[in-house]
Order: sequence, then structure tokens, then C-alpha cells
Amino acid sequence: MDSQHPAQLPVLTFDLFDSTQVIHSVSTRRGGASTGPFSSLNLGIKVGDHQPAVYENRARFLASLGLTLPSTVALTQVHGTRVVEAARADGGRGMLPTVPPPEAADALITGVPGLGLLVLAADCVPLLFWDPEHRAVAAAHAGWRGSVAGMARHTVAAMGERYGSRPAQLRAAVGPAIGGCCYEVDGPVLAPLLRDQGRFFDRVTTATAQPDRRMLDLKALNRMQLEAAGLRADHIEVSPLCTACNADLLYSERRLGRPCGRFGAVIAIRDTAR
Repeated sequence: MDSQHPAQLPVLTFDLFDSTQVIHSVSTRRGGASTGPFSSLNLGIKVGDHQPAVYENRARFLASLGLTLPSTVALTQVHGTRVVEAARADGGRGMLPTVPPPEAADALITGVPGLGLLVLAADCVPLLFWDPEHRAVAAAHAGWRGSVAGMARHTVAAMGERYGSRPAQLRAAVGPAIGGCCYEVDGPVLAPLLRDQGRFFDRVTTATAQPDRRMLDLKALNRMQLEAAGLRADHIEVSPLCTACNADLLYSERRLGRPCGRFGAVIAIRDTAR
């Protein structure tokens, strides 16, 4: 994962994605208009920040990639596994107050060139997907509930059903999220994890001094689910960044508390016709 500075705005990118074919980026906290606990590039519109500042931040981030608010789609994220297809007419949904409100879901897929897909996070796992064979992309949001419920697998399946995407040809990036070093969880998380993802349990959790608590590595859980869904290990790139350890660079609700801003992960098929 590399740091780049298009238009003087710090962003994070993945080596796995071909920049001649797809546009993608993960935003940081830096380079925005927000102040106070939201300083400074908060992209979350529902966290209590001054809304004009949030729209300015979103516009700055997207402009650094050659995208715009009307050419990008976002969702009302609900910690589920629903996948929604974005069409050209959906541009601006979830991004502008003047268009129809976004759908409640946690993953977007599209085959429309130039249409950006945005997901937001502040410890949850952002997932980006690219199918170079069928020219399709996806963006997904996976907190602990979505990760345990198989958000990664559901996105891969949806791309296969809609575009004919073959898992072995897909590329996937697992973005910055709270790491196993900082994410201590207890029974309400461990019980469904053991029930629904038991085969991965001992590989994604480590013991703590308290027998009823463990440290959970959400990024590792999503990577293992992607491999189980048929993706090649060398087609998966995992960000090494823990949001809680890097709260000066990325928003982390666990480290910073509430109110807390949101960073974003976006992907789009490059419009080669332009």
C-alpha cells in the first residue's frame, strides 16, 4: 500500500490495482475543511460535523482522483450483507442532498465506467474489488457484524451473478481497519464469530489475560473469507495500517471516541472513452 499526494491531498492506494484501468483511493484525516474532533477530512455526513464542511471534504477527496460528487455513489451503511448494483442514474446518491436518498446496504457493485463507489469507515474494514476480465468493481463495508456474516463472500458472489466474475480473476484490497493489536472483544462478538466462522476462529483471535475476552483481527478474517471464496492469495492486498494505532492519520472511533469522523475508500472503472 502506497501513499500518494494527487492535488496535494494525502491518500492511500494499493499496488494490486492497475491505475490505467481503475481509479481507487483511501482517504486520510488530512487536507480537509472540518475542525475540532472531525479535523480535518471527515467524509461522514451523519456524525455531527458541519455539513457544508463535509461536502467540501468529499469534493476535495474526489477531485484529487478526477471524480465528482455527482459521479459517485454511497450507501446508508447498516452493518449487514446486502449488495446493491449502482447504475449511471444513481450518481450523486448518498453524496448530495438534492438527489434521492441512498439505499440501506453495505456493498456496491457496478460495471459503469467513471462511476465512483464510496464506503466509509472509522475502524470497520473497507473492501475494494476489481474484475479486470469483465471490467467491474465493488466497494464494501464490513464491521464485525458484516465480517462475521460474510460480507466479503456476498460481494464476490454478487459480482459473479451479475457480471460473470470468476473469483480466481478478481483482485481485492482489504483497507485500513482496527487491528488485532487493538480490537478486544467479548461474548457478544465471540459467540457469533465462533458459530458462523468457527473454522477461522483460532486464526483470527488471540487470547488475553481475561478468559472471556480475545483480540480479533478483522482484516485477517476478511482475507481468509476471500481466499475461501476462491480468490488467489496473490490477488489480495491487505493494508498493514491499524486505525487505532494510527489515529493521527485515520479516524478511529475506538481510539478517539465519539464524535468521530469517517475516512473513505472509493473505486471506479477508469473511463477510457473520455
